Amino acid sequence: MRDVALAPAFTPPLTGGLADSVFVTADRNPTLPVLARRTGPAATGWEEVTAVELRDEVVDVAKGLIAAGISPGHRVALMARTRYEWTVLAHALWAVGAEVVPVHPASSRDQVEWILRDAGCVAVVVEDEQGVMTVGTVCTRLPRLRHVWQLDAGAVSDLVERGAVVPYTTVESLRRIVLPDSTAAVVYTSGTSGHPMGCALSHRGLAYPCDTLLAGWAHTAAPSGEQPSVLAFLPFSHVYGMMIMLMCVRGGVLMAHEPELTETALASALSTFRPTYLYGVPSVFERLYKTFLRTAQEAGRGALFERAAQTAREFAAAEERRRLGTGPGPGLELRLQHALFERTVYRRLRAALGGRAVRGTSGGSALGRELCLFYEGIGIFLHDGYGLTEVSGGITMQPLGREKSGTVGMPLPGTEVQVADDGEILVRGPSVFQGYISDEAATRAALRGGWLATGDIGLLDSEGYLTITGRKKDIIVTSGGKSVAPALLEQRLRMHPLVHQAVVIGDDRPCVGALITLDPDFLAHWRGSLALPGDHPGREAREENALREEIARAVASANSAVSRAESIRVYRVLQEPFALDNGLLTPSMKLRRDAVVRHHAAEIEAMYQARSRSRPVVRDPADWDETDDVFR
Repeated sequence: MRDVALAPAFTPPLTGGLADSVFVTADRNPTLPVLARRTGPAATGWEEVTAVELRDEVVDVAKGLIAAGISPGHRVALMARTRYEWTVLAHALWAVGAEVVPVHPASSRDQVEWILRDAGCVAVVVEDEQGVMTVGTVCTRLPRLRHVWQLDAGAVSDLVERGAVVPYTTVESLRRIVLPDSTAAVVYTSGTSGHPMGCALSHRGLAYPCDTLLAGWAHTAAPSGEQPSVLAFLPFSHVYGMMIMLMCVRGGVLMAHEPELTETALASALSTFRPTYLYGVPSVFERLYKTFLRTAQEAGRGALFERAAQTAREFAAAEERRRLGTGPGPGLELRLQHALFERTVYRRLRAALGGRAVRGTSGGSALGRELCLFYEGIGIFLHDGYGLTEVSGGITMQPLGREKSGTVGMPLPGTEVQVADDGEILVRGPSVFQGYISDEAATRAALRGGWLATGDIGLLDSEGYLTITGRKKDIIVTSGGKSVAPALLEQRLRMHPLVHQAVVIGDDRPCVGALITLDPDFLAHWRGSLALPGDHPGREAREENALREEIARAVASANSAVSRAESIRVYRVLQEPFALDNGLLTPSMKLRRDAVVRHHAAEIEAMYQARSRSRPVVRDPADWDETDDVFR
C-alpha cells in the first residue's frame, strides 16, 4: 500500500470533549459573533449571538438537563430540523457527558421506535406537535424513555428555568471529566436496506476532521480579513450536517441556521445572510445551476447563459491544467471571453448566492466534474469531498493550489486510504468509529485489521487523488454478466435541466435501464417556452413528442460517457418523485435503491416486457441499438 496524504497541519491534541470549544472561544474572544438566527418568522435580518452569549445559554440549558436527571452516558435524541436550538442542546448535552442521538424529524413511526429503543434513549427533543404525536404512538414500548421535550412549546426556556437552582460548578465538574474517547454521538446510518445501525462516534473522532480542516483550510473560507461564515441547512441528523456545525463552533466561523430546504427559503437565506463558504449535496448545486439557467431563459438570455457557462468550464479546466503542471493556462482569447462574462453574467450569479462566497464543498454523493468546473469558472471554488458516518464525516480534501475537479482530493493528514483488489475503499485513522452499538458481528465485518471497509468503490491515481465511482452494493450485473456502476450514468442524466432524479437498474436483466423523474419547475417553464401552433389536442401531442425528444437527448448524453454495453437501453419517466414521504429517499437525500425497485416493480417489468416484445430475439445487449422511451 502506498500511503497518500496531504501535507500535515498541526492540530492541538484533544484533551476533553466537544463542548469545551464553546467555553474556550468565550474566554478568548467573548464578543466574537458565532451564531446567527432570524429576528422573526417574516424578517429578512439576522441576529448575531456572541461567543459568551452562546456559552451562557449552553450552561443554562446544561443545568436544566442536570435537574431533569440527565447524567453522563445517558443518550438523548434530537429530532428536529437544522435550527439554532439544535446547536445549543447538542453542546449542553456534551457539557454534561451525555450522548446525542440525531433523528431526522421526517422519520417514520417505525424508524423512530427502532432508533430510540436500539439506542436506549432516556429523553427525546422533538420540534413540534407532529413530533410529539409520533413519539407518543411508540413511547409505551420504550420503557427507558423519561422525557419528551417540544421545542415549539418552549422546551429550552423550561429547561433553563428548571435548572436555575443548579450551580454553575456542577456543569463545570461534569464537563471536565468528559474524555476525548468517550462516546459523543450515536449516529444512525441511512439504512438503505434493513434497519439502520447506530455508529458510536467519540469526541476525538468527531473533532479530528473538523480541526484538521480548520488548521489547513480555514484561511481560504472567506476573503482576506473577513470572518468566515456558513449557512447551515443540511440536516444535523446526518453526520455531514453535524460536521459542519462542529467545524463552525470549533473554528469561530459564523453559522446561520436555515431549517427549510425549499428553493424560496434557501434563496432568501443566501441573499440575506451572505455566507462566504457554501456547503451542500450535489442535488443542491445541481438545482442552483438549473435555477440560473431557467431564470436566464425566462429573461430571454438562455443562449447567453449557455455560452457563459461553457466559457466558465473551459476557463476553469485551463486553470486546472496550469496548476497541475499539464498546460499553460487560459489563452488570450479565453481570458478575454471570461472577463467579458465576468462583467455581464458571473458576478450576477454570485450575487444570487449572496455575493460573498469564495469556495464551497459538496458531499454525500458524487458531484460531476462539469459542475465543479462551472462553479470554479464563475468564481466559486467548488469541489467534491468524501466521507461517511463511520469515519465521523470527512476523509479527504483538495490540496490547496493542486485542486483537481472530478476527484475528492487526497486523504486528510493522519488518515490513510487504500483501494482493495475488488475496488473497495479502505480507511484507517483517528476518526474511525468505535463500532455499531448493538451489532458486534457487523462491527467486526466492517473493521478488518484496523482498516474500515467503507463499502464505496473508487480509484487512486498516480498522484494520490481519490475518485469515487460508486457503492459496492449498487453495482449492477446484467444477465449477460456485465458489471455496471450506476453513479456516472445517473449523474449525467441529472445534468439535463428537465431531469430531477434518476435510478439506473438492470440486475439480471438483458440490458441497463433507468427510472427518471422530471423537475416540475423546469418542466413548467419548458412547456411555457414552447411555441407550438395548432388546436389544444394536437398541441398536446406535439408537446409530448418534444418532451420525449428532450429526454432521449438526456439519455444519449449519459450514454456517451460509458461503453455501449453499459449504456441505458430502456427507460421510463415516472410521475411520482423519489421522496422521503414515500420511503424512496433517506434523510440524507440518498436513494433507497432496493425500495425504488420494489415500489416500481410493475413499471420495471412492463418496461422490459415492452422492449422484449419489440425485439423477440436478443442475443446480446449490444443488439439493442436504440433506447426505448416509456412515459407514464
